[in-house]
Amino acid sequence: MMPESQPIIAVHNVGKSFDVRRSLSDRLSGRPEQKVAALNDVSLSVAKGETVAVVGESGCGKSTLARCLVRLYGVNQGKILFYGKDIAVMRGQEQRAYNRRVQMIFQDPYSSLNPRMTVGQTLAEALLVNRICPRSQVRERIQDLLKLVNLPADAADRYPRQFSGGQRQRIGIARALSVNPECIIADEILSALDVSVQAQIINLLIELQQKLQLSLVFVSHDLRVVRYISHRVVVMYLGSIVETGLTEDIFNNPQHPYTKALLAAAPEVGLRRPAERRALTGELPSPLSPPSGCTFHPRCPQASDRCKIERPLLLSTSDTHRTACHLFPARADG
Repeated sequence: MMPESQPIIAVHNVGKSFDVRRSLSDRLSGRPEQKVAALNDVSLSVAKGETVAVVGESGCGKSTLARCLVRLYGVNQGKILFYGKDIAVMRGQEQRAYNRRVQMIFQDPYSSLNPRMTVGQTLAEALLVNRICPRSQVRERIQDLLKLVNLPADAADRYPRQFSGGQRQRIGIARALSVNPECIIADEILSALDVSVQAQIINLLIELQQKLQLSLVFVSHDLRVVRYISHRVVVMYLGSIVETGLTEDIFNNPQHPYTKALLAAAPEVGLRRPAERRALTGELPSPLSPPSGCTFHPRCPQASDRCKIERPLLLSTSDTHRTACHLFPARADG
């Protein structure tokens, strides 16, 4: 069953670029500064209780988008709205409330925890700084959090180095949950874990989402997991969204050639028409010098002359499906 349609987070036409460090020779020769565009006109929304998966190759902008959502990066253009309020203009108490209500779980469970603090100290710090509960109730709250992520009570008195990777990721989840968030941004949180442990973490996330009515932005390159956990999928390529739709629509009826290539590279997820699979060839172009027109055209087996010149817009091809491809023109309203 799909969650409520009212978005908690709405991303509107967001762009993010970074300055490229210039070498000494660049400065001496007077070469102009360069910028790399990490996000280009990105728009999406996340409803209450919904899981939106963001997928694509490394370097496509997934993690940059995740960091923009939690204000680790500011955006250069566009807006990110939280219940209709632009997060860029939030200050003081309003900003602190947003930072609490939208939490991030990081990719590396080894480096995201302070090795000099026990698990209990890490959780207590989050509880006290955000004034979640009185100091007298901190110990009890820590025990509740550990139980919530299926860790033993004595974990509070141990250090991160005493836990496995999967257990550390559970600690990271507990820390994110400690401040009672409404939305969790999970950035490639399974990539450092064994496959068997990945399944446990995914099942835990689904259980917590249902229990706490969390919204989840799940950044991943693993399409098997994405199909299992998400309601909707956003496919990114070179900083732009090229296709988005309900999860089963994306997997059973992919439209963009890039989406088809991603699915072809992960045969275990299964397409209904295996004969149409085409493996992805070539390398991701440099974001410093993206191709003209459709940025995917140098790798696309169906590219035409139009694709080399005209950049396709992300347009609706059905009530729930949008694609940025000249092969799939927008549906006619009416």
